[in-house]
Amino acid sequence: MRTSIATVSLSGSLTEKLTAAARAGFDGVEIFENDLLASPLGPEEVRARTADLGLTIDLYQPMRDIEAVPQEEFARGLRRARHKFEVMERLGADTVLVCSSVSPLAVDDDELAADQLRQLADLAQDFGIRVAYEALAWGRHVSTYDHAWNIVAAADHPALGTCLDSFHILARGSDPKGIEDIPGEKIFFLQLADAPLMAMDVLQWSRHYRCFPGQGGFDLAGLLGHVTRAGYDGPLSLEVFNDVFRQAEAGPTAVDARRSLLVLQEETGLAAPPEPVVPTGVAFAELVTPDVVPVSTLLAALGFTRTARHRSKPVDLWRQGEARVLVNTGPAARRDGTALAAIGLESPDPAGAARRAESLLAPVLPRRRALRDAPLEAVAAPDGTELFFCATDRPGLPSWTGDFEPVEHGRDPRRLTRVDHLALTQPWHQFDEAALFHHSVLGLSAQESVDVADPYGLHRSRAVTNSDGTVRIALSVGPAPSDEGARAQHIAFATDDVVTAARRFREAGGRLLAMPANYYDDLAARFEFTDEELAAYRELGILYDRDSDGEFRHCYTETVGRVFFELVQRDGGYRGYGAQNAPVRLAAQHAVRPGR
Repeated sequence: MRTSIATVSLSGSLTEKLTAAARAGFDGVEIFENDLLASPLGPEEVRARTADLGLTIDLYQPMRDIEAVPQEEFARGLRRARHKFEVMERLGADTVLVCSSVSPLAVDDDELAADQLRQLADLAQDFGIRVAYEALAWGRHVSTYDHAWNIVAAADHPALGTCLDSFHILARGSDPKGIEDIPGEKIFFLQLADAPLMAMDVLQWSRHYRCFPGQGGFDLAGLLGHVTRAGYDGPLSLEVFNDVFRQAEAGPTAVDARRSLLVLQEETGLAAPPEPVVPTGVAFAELVTPDVVPVSTLLAALGFTRTARHRSKPVDLWRQGEARVLVNTGPAARRDGTALAAIGLESPDPAGAARRAESLLAPVLPRRRALRDAPLEAVAAPDGTELFFCATDRPGLPSWTGDFEPVEHGRDPRRLTRVDHLALTQPWHQFDEAALFHHSVLGLSAQESVDVADPYGLHRSRAVTNSDGTVRIALSVGPAPSDEGARAQHIAFATDDVVTAARRFREAGGRLLAMPANYYDDLAARFEFTDEELAAYRELGILYDRDSDGEFRHCYTETVGRVFFELVQRDGGYRGYGAQNAPVRLAAQHAVRPGR
């Protein structure tokens, strides 16, 4: 189906919004009246610019407070409407959105509403324009889609139909099954928006918290199924009022928006992109650094050994058990210290995973490689992290490890067994986009969002995992955009004995993040430990959590550049990340951060 997006969903000038929509691959746009009024371009110039970009203008909006009002008010409304229709004629737009009245002058009279909408449609028809009537969830007398349809049906005019908006329908808890009773040709337009489930005023909810499909809690696939079964064959259009989106760059937001529609169409059987190829493990984590000594010293203290060197690039392979870390000192290294730049994901079908990613608009990364280097498919995540699809040491498939030449090294102590999880702090405006990306592109399951207290605000966190927990990625966003430059990432390594691993790390010269004594006093009140066990936790800064499935013990190294490491011991079926302890850890990190 054709896809469209309302200009109100994107930031910037009207021309910036049009360009972003076109580059993301949308077929059309809804032009929000305020965007046109603020533009230096006349309607004919906007029409020409839109056509040059390959876009159609699918809707002009909104027209308000036109129906079920006193006659003198209606006469003023018709004068406004005539002007709008003249503008639309110049724009080349053939459908106008009319919202149910919120005017205090409006009366509860469906017969009057139908008659006035019929007169409006008569006028619109003279200009070759259709009127799409929409029930606002906070409409004064008309607030449900079935009520709006009854008025449209009573008016019985060929230029009058209804506009269905998923937010207005689902936010009120209306049953969308009744949509199937509306003739498809009378559904003039469909607007889609998701939203987190919240208990708040519906107007404020709508104006500030809408999001793209798959980023909230609404069943948009179910609603779209009802709409298509009714016979609707018009565009799928996004109308999303969101404070974050309207401050973020229009280009990436438009790509995120279109990806959400591609996924929604897949869920409803309207499109068939390549199947997701769910990763089965973490092949490596790649650190980029301008100075190899601090991070190498830290890895060595953790028990890693430098086992190989890339044959043509300044990249070292450090390994312990099945945990692999690449340390890259190439020219792209940032000056602000070590950063987690790339993740290698074990894939049953690397080429298939890349095809899926590309079909969902993930940027495919060009890769400079020597003649003998293994071909590696890679895409960029929304935060810029490079994701490589790997087949490590599997017969019949090229392996990235073949690009490395062994170096002399000591015995692997195997205190750490593998990568337990990776934690990626997202740019403040890309948190929802990142969750949708990792779910839709990689096929990982998204868990519920968690809010974590920080001394300077709230962190939001959401984990994405595969079914057996061999791939776990914790996505988070800091309290404010001002934290962008200090975004820390971390790698968590699994161990069977965190106390021993922490002691060996410290004996090797490593520095663990110290935790306040108050935490352990509270821990002793909440759980029963032997004196020896609690003393070890105090000494080593080990944090503890427990749920109905198991136990979790973990501790942290100090930060190098923008990266730190975590040692974790999972016992039983514990599947979380110690969120209960995050406020303490964040406070401890703030206490040792330079400038605090």
